[in-house]
Amino acid sequence: MASLARISASRKTGAEQFMSAGRPVGPTVADFWGWSRSDLLDNTERGVLAEFIVASALGIAVDGVREGWAVWDLTTPDGVRVEVKSAAYLQSWAQKDLSRISFNTPKTLAWDTDGWGYADAARRHAQVYVFALLAHTDKATVNPLDLDQWVFYVLPTAVLDGRARSQHSITLKTLQALTGAVGFASLRQAVCLAAEPAAPLSSP
Repeated sequence: MASLARISASRKTGAEQFMSAGRPVGPTVADFWGWSRSDLLDNTERGVLAEFIVASALGIAVDGVREGWAVWDLTTPDGVRVEVKSAAYLQSWAQKDLSRISFNTPKTLAWDTDGWGYADAARRHAQVYVFALLAHTDKATVNPLDLDQWVFYVLPTAVLDGRARSQHSITLKTLQALTGAVGFASLRQAVCLAAEPAAPLSSP
């Protein structure tokens, strides 16, 4: 029987073509990307975009391939494990009001992508959480590629673990009581500070 071991994805350029009977049939991977991933306000796409933005801010190489099943989202050059959560006031669809902002923060079971299954106990696996908020509120000018429209809240995981309230989510109001917002240019320093062992605990 052929090996069913994990397949490591190779980075695509966009020029790769769909094939049939060994010959190109027209569309390229870039065509697929444009068709399927252009709505950057979509919750799923915005979440991946937020990871990319945070990786760029933290000096993490983005010339490889994102691992969707990773136990945590990013690892800095200094080895800090980072989880990224995103939210936005504006959505692609028609809205009566701006979206209320909260972020899911559940403890999870680690999945071993090499085939060993799930870990026995749920926990938070990153050292630092980055809450990325697309804070723009004007639909006529919203642009997720404009880094000035984003703000970031950074917390040590220990603060989330020590909270007396919900262990499943955190509201923007609670985040703002725990830490201040930073912009793209200050995000790297904020993550470094949050990763320090002496980060204080709090329990709003």
